Amino acid sequence: MIHRRLEHVLGAPVDALSWDDALARIAVWSDLQESRAVYFCNAHATVSRQRNPALAQAYAAADLVLPDGAPVAWMLRQLGHPEQQRMAGPDLMVASLAQAAENGHSVFLLGGTRSTLRRLRRRLRERFPELRLAGMIAPPFRPLTEAEDERLTRHIIDSGARLVFVALGCPKQEQWIHAHQGRIPAVLMGVGAAFDFLAGTQPRAPRWMRSRGLEWLWRLRQEPRRLAWRYLDTNSVFVLGASLQWAGHRLQRAVTALKRPPGRGR
Repeated sequence: MIHRRLEHVLGAPVDALSWDDALARIAVWSDLQESRAVYFCNAHATVSRQRNPALAQAYAAADLVLPDGAPVAWMLRQLGHPEQQRMAGPDLMVASLAQAAENGHSVFLLGGTRSTLRRLRRRLRERFPELRLAGMIAPPFRPLTEAEDERLTRHIIDSGARLVFVALGCPKQEQWIHAHQGRIPAVLMGVGAAFDFLAGTQPRAPRWMRSRGLEWLWRLRQEPRRLAWRYLDTNSVFVLGASLQWAGHRLQRAVTALKRPPGRGR
């Protein structure tokens, strides 16, 4: 059993680990064809989880929750993991695809539109010629009927995929993964807008903006009508909640230090 170093950021469980450790876990689960749920946590997800019981339930049952947003990674560093890096969904998806190609593990793409998937498939073939693409489906935006979901599930299982990348957006992708966790023998990874970024249908922020935690500003510029209220709402709640949690953590450390018997080392 792999030991997890879990922290809670505004109540959301988030794993503190390195890129190598994350990829190693995914590789082991893929080798064993285990059904595992992997999510990416940013400021929006932490606040949405507080408001959505189904999303909270999915996070509680996850096998791996990675710090996607720069603010979440910053919080982990404040909580005792100074080396913690941000792990964005598109970046880990690329690393996982390279690993799958090297290990001979097939992958499945679920989400996006048909045109996006066609472009993504073409780009993946160019970038990872040895990658085995087991299948891809762009489901309708409406909820699936029970019969449709059963056919979709059976199709993914029969494909033999070891990794299933799910790009349905939060919280839909997390709830879908949670509902199929234990049913599909593969690593189920919710990757949000990764399909659009990797297919080139939506431009991603320059690397210098991503490294400085400014990708949200780039995305706001690209989609102001959709994201303006979301950022104003959830980001402000996150900043307040994170500030209170950080202050509480600092206070707890100070109290612990005061209670330490004289003469003992740190």
